[in-house]
Amino acid sequence: MSPLDTVNLAALMGRTSGKRQLTIGLIDGPVLYEHPDLASAHLIPYEGGVSASCRQTSSVACLHGTFVAGVLCARRGSPAPAICPDCTLVVRPIFAEHLLREEQIPSASPHALAIAILDCLARGARLINLSAALATPSMEGEFVLEEALNQAARVGALVVAAAGNQGTLGSSIITRHTGVIPVVACDLNGNPDNASNLGSSVGKRGLRAPGVSVTSLGTAGHPLVMGGTSVAVPFVTGTIALLWSEFPHATGTDIKLAVTQASTRRRASVVPPLLDAESAYQALRTMKFRS
Repeated sequence: MSPLDTVNLAALMGRTSGKRQLTIGLIDGPVLYEHPDLASAHLIPYEGGVSASCRQTSSVACLHGTFVAGVLCARRGSPAPAICPDCTLVVRPIFAEHLLREEQIPSASPHALAIAILDCLARGARLINLSAALATPSMEGEFVLEEALNQAARVGALVVAAAGNQGTLGSSIITRHTGVIPVVACDLNGNPDNASNLGSSVGKRGLRAPGVSVTSLGTAGHPLVMGGTSVAVPFVTGTIALLWSEFPHATGTDIKLAVTQASTRRRASVVPPLLDAESAYQALRTMKFRS
């Protein structure tokens, strides 16, 4: 079984590869633009701050950003899942390339994340893929981050965010926000990864997606295998991008309802349901949208 089979994505990917008008904000590391499997991707580099293009291809930041970009918009037929290659990707790096290789998940301050979210919204992002762990929390920084998430909700954008990999029970300012879809990693059988953070807000509004031994683009000429909640996030983001491409008049609320509740009735559980892309597509087919 492939990760795409786990979340029932093949049929939806057969219908569409996304639309260029659908813009995704990738808040992650820089991306190796020169990668041959990203040659036809619609990548928009963010100008200012951290470089959007890799300068140190072996850095954790570059590896992570390129890997996630591959899950979303690599060439179909490449080793990566390549869920929505025809969508536009605004690359908004949040991790510097001088981070130590030993760091599993690069982190960013709440204030830096807030600015990145607003930058993506300013460039027309309807979807934001957020795979960053929070560092150096502060009341002021968290207030600014909450306001940025509020702004995303006000303009109808959806934020898909990693639940985290500390294996804890609880929540963060990100996963608690009602406009965010938190994502937990699972194996190919849909079983939650033990390292994924869980909690009431994650169980209520989140989803499970493949995040164990996933293959995508590497930066050294061969594919890379990674895992964790940050790897699971683009499966949800990519699914939403395809759904929005197929149903352009759907609102963020419509899309969120379809992906989070189409496959199963919500329970009072800290474990979220498994993403089911085909069920979400069928749910949206039954809705009526204003043109």
